[in-house]
Amino acid sequence: MSLSDDGGYGGDGHRGSEAGQTRTRLPGSEGDLYGSGRRPRTGMSSRNLVTIVGVIVLLLAAIAFANRDGSGNNESPGDSAKDTAAGPARPTSPTGTKPVSGKASGIATGFAKTEQGAQSAAANYVVALSSDGMYNADRRHAIIQTVYAPSVAESRKNSLDKAYSDATALGRAGLKPDGTAPKGMTFISRANPVGTRVDSFKGDTAKVSVWYSALFGLAGAQSQNPVAESWYTNTFDLTWVKGDWKVTSSAQKDGPAPVGRDQAAATADDMTKAVQGYGGFTYAR
Repeated sequence: MSLSDDGGYGGDGHRGSEAGQTRTRLPGSEGDLYGSGRRPRTGMSSRNLVTIVGVIVLLLAAIAFANRDGSGNNESPGDSAKDTAAGPARPTSPTGTKPVSGKASGIATGFAKTEQGAQSAAANYVVALSSDGMYNADRRHAIIQTVYAPSVAESRKNSLDKAYSDATALGRAGLKPDGTAPKGMTFISRANPVGTRVDSFKGDTAKVSVWYSALFGLAGAQSQNPVAESWYTNTFDLTWVKGDWKVTSSAQKDGPAPVGRDQAAATADDMTKAVQGYGGFTYAR
């Protein structure tokens, strides 16, 4: 997330007027109140029974076909050479393959060389790059070495060190020059991926976009920069390096942001407890 600080859809739903209604059946009426009387039941012929069974079999077959995983879950490394154009969103579904095989600096590593592996990597990387760890030099350097390809890691380290040590920007965020929160405050910076999209996929390279919400600000009774929600889309160019996906470049844009719901904001104490009490996820498809 950038140093700048930027929630459901409006209104609660209400049940329609039909809720709680009852229908009254008059004596002697066997049918629906709004229809004709119930017809006497007749026996079912064997031909009708065979027809119904046939329809059920066809229906089950259609459902099974529709539920087949078409999201690339059964890809083999040899399939990765295919170029995949951006298409409709695909749901997460189990593949039987362990999503990641390890961690480095608290970040998931060892993603599969598939479309889903690239999406998993991008989602976890946006979390790391938007975390409060980016405001601590040692943790920032560890994140950079884990997320970025070796060919660009050093240049990204220099540019990010400059950005995250800018006293003016840190001051606007309410942080001290060393990137820490003032006494009595809790600094919160957390990304929450909503979904990912493969924009392109060719062999050892992929372009993946991640849509996410972000929490950023200071939780505290006297905070001048309370924790606020914002929405972004990050697009990563990824390359396959030594058995894992690594970032070579990225771009961020605002939104798309939903309409903010009329909902009471949490107190500073509740927000602090929530962020400290609810851990993050390892994202995998």
